[in-house]
Amino acid sequence: MQGKLLWRRLLSAELIAKELRVFHSAGPCTVSVQWGTTIDMFNRRTFLAGLAVTAVPLPRAEFPVHSCQAWDARPPGEGIEIVSRLPERILVHHSTSPNLEDYSIARAYEHARWIQDLHMDQNGWPDSGQHFSNSRGGFVVEGRHGSLTALHHGDRTVVGAHCPGQNDCAIGIENEGLYVDVLPPQAQWDSLVAFCAHLCFRYGIPTSEIYGHRDFLVTQCPGDALYAQLPRLRSEVTAQFR
Repeated sequence: MQGKLLWRRLLSAELIAKELRVFHSAGPCTVSVQWGTTIDMFNRRTFLAGLAVTAVPLPRAEFPVHSCQAWDARPPGEGIEIVSRLPERILVHHSTSPNLEDYSIARAYEHARWIQDLHMDQNGWPDSGQHFSNSRGGFVVEGRHGSLTALHHGDRTVVGAHCPGQNDCAIGIENEGLYVDVLPPQAQWDSLVAFCAHLCFRYGIPTSEIYGHRDFLVTQCPGDALYAQLPRLRSEVTAQFR
């Protein structure tokens, strides 16, 4: 069965809107294909040559994100909004929690609950402010309710509460830990790279549009050490598409 796949802007600020022929056997093709998919390599090479593009992503399997239900999140309060437009960028945060050496999935869930309690009980927000959290063990969990569904659809944004002026146009990733003078563990770093690549792929976000919280607000977040790694992060995310 033939389908059409739209490549959105990923590696530059320009929109690439070109159709490729994709062959599969399980219904309409989506941006993130979950079936065994083979691209007609002749058409792909013709497309690349015509646009002189050297880094175009291939369809990739769904990235494993643990839902709010998985970590037993509290029900959200009222006031969570969804806008029918794509996010423009990714903002990297650190949670300032202790740099524990517990890298288990149980710890990832515990950290997610800690953030939600903090944001709801102390900040008075209806739910976790960030869209997703990345644990020191490299487990990505959904933060604000609806963020994972929005990501699956790839055509909408849940309005977060992670950075004033960016909440409806940027995906916020909270990284467990405090990264003022130390770097994240390798598993957490690798997960951050892979998940940012997945977000760019799903939403058509240019890899140049990965920033730190402090780029849009006076704050130490995501810590001096992690912030200094953002050029490397953008580079390694870009490399995922080569």
